[in-house]
Amino acid sequence: MKRFVVDRHGRIVFPFNFFPALDVSVFERLDQFEAVIRRDFADKARTQAEIVARLDTGGYAGRYELLRDLATNLFWANRYLMTMYDKRPTRWRDVPRRRGHVFLPVVAPIDPGPASAVIETGYRSLSPTWDAATERAIFGLLIEILKNRGAVELDAHAIVPTVAEALGDRRARVYEISAYDPDYPRYSYDDVVGYRHRVPELEALMRHAMVLRRESPWSLEGTRCTAIEDLRGDEVVLVLHPRTAEVSRFLDRMKTPPTCARSNPAPAVAHRRPPTLVPPVDVRRRFTVMPRVEALAACRGERVCTNEDLVRNAAYCWSPMTARDITLKTGIEQRTYTDMELEELSLQAARQAMAKSGREPEEFGAVLFCSCTSTKAMPSVAAWLSGRLGMLQTHASCDLIAACAGLPYTVAEAIRLLEETGRPVLVVAGEKFSDKIGTVRASRMLFGDAAAALVIGPAPAGAPPDVEVFQTYASGPMSEVESIIWPNPDFDNNVTVYGPDVRALVKRYMEQMIAELTALPHPDGRGGSLLDAIELVVPHQANKTMVTAIAEAAGLAPERLYFNIDRVGNTSSASIPLALQDAIHDGVLTRPTRIFAPGFGAGAVGGYIVMRIGPGIVA
Repeated sequence: MKRFVVDRHGRIVFPFNFFPALDVSVFERLDQFEAVIRRDFADKARTQAEIVARLDTGGYAGRYELLRDLATNLFWANRYLMTMYDKRPTRWRDVPRRRGHVFLPVVAPIDPGPASAVIETGYRSLSPTWDAATERAIFGLLIEILKNRGAVELDAHAIVPTVAEALGDRRARVYEISAYDPDYPRYSYDDVVGYRHRVPELEALMRHAMVLRRESPWSLEGTRCTAIEDLRGDEVVLVLHPRTAEVSRFLDRMKTPPTCARSNPAPAVAHRRPPTLVPPVDVRRRFTVMPRVEALAACRGERVCTNEDLVRNAAYCWSPMTARDITLKTGIEQRTYTDMELEELSLQAARQAMAKSGREPEEFGAVLFCSCTSTKAMPSVAAWLSGRLGMLQTHASCDLIAACAGLPYTVAEAIRLLEETGRPVLVVAGEKFSDKIGTVRASRMLFGDAAAALVIGPAPAGAPPDVEVFQTYASGPMSEVESIIWPNPDFDNNVTVYGPDVRALVKRYMEQMIAELTALPHPDGRGGSLLDAIELVVPHQANKTMVTAIAEAAGLAPERLYFNIDRVGNTSSASIPLALQDAIHDGVLTRPTRIFAPGFGAGAVGGYIVMRIGPGIVA
């Protein structure tokens, strides 16, 4: 998990966006690791030659753009050392000669060329973008690193020779720190995390510069290449140690042939449409116990993370994006995160819903919990909630994973259990994304933390159901099934969203949903269809820009849709009940209203419910 912290200024910081760390346990082969390095470092960085060429052609509008290119280039240059090794200056006489996990980088002097001088001159010719003093300080840190690197190629390979291997060539050169001072000032973790600037972009960039500089806490001018045969004993040389035990195991794997071959992936199969599609479920016709929504409660994260917070936390591997860009792309201005565990946040929502319903714990027949971010397997969260809520025994308490279609799926199952038991069902949806996103920008822009709960009980005899129709779907082309993945080994096991494939599955399901609603009769016996009877559409809050465009193309006017995603982000299974609560608080839903609530997401799942909701149910 990659948890956020709150700095001394009371603001959210994502340390992992500044201190590169990869989960190397997921790599079986060096080429897998190298592919991630290329994507996160090489593909994001301009070379020195490209930076110089851009300066020559007047491609930089101001100093910030140059500084950013320079920083990403230096992150690329340090791509292996920063992710795998600790640098430890050591007297040559004290360097262990035979230990397998002590490495001695062999370096080569290179012609630095005019790049650093051209960049320095080019920087001075550009105008400050926001703050001349801060930009000058950042440039001072970066150019010092660049000048030092210009004469020594230190980080060219992921696998560095051990000391014993390096000693095989006494003429090989190593990195000597000729004026090493163990008390040389170094930026601390707290210095980096606690740095603050009024301009979000400069705050992130200064953190990057500080992290790069703290990698070499010595005078960079006092370094040189020295042949091993010229070392006498008191010289301080740079020795590398694996950053973690997992890195040590990874390095061992790279030197040892695998003991067993992994099975080849199954060949692609043709996708076949079922001979007939399962129709939407008409609750009045299919069930004898009519469901009534007795209570609804929603708890959002207590920490607000704005788009400006994302910019000030821009990772070393992110492409440039402003706060306004994020809003235009997603419709989100902020999302909320929680310090609590997912289970505790969900318990809070469940207690509020139970209190609103007036039901006692012993009255409930079942507890259903839906989430795609829960890490609790035994006991299930639903069983844990049942115990914490004082339920001695239920007919069923179980978890369900249907991602962003979690609410339609779980409400459908609740109605079946209601028919079976005749007793109220507690439905809880909870998601905590904030510690599972890491440095994946597309996911960080979208997701937030929240939990919601509904009490669905039996309606009085002869009363109509609150939930009138429900439908669920799943599966499709594998590109859609795997359009949202967690954990994803290709992205350091973080939540990953592949946007075009998500749009494809949303479009497919939205068109199918509209067709089904159009084919169903008006529930009140009037002319027209069920779609005509819908008064408000409360979709899963996936991405306002995307959902609005797809819904409009499918025949839903944008003014019929309600969104609260601008305030809370995408909270997956919790998003629809959270939006219902806000629609009531916003005065959009002021009386019993027939709503259409569609959801769609990871696993190419989809579904919807058509139900009547009144403002009196909200806790």
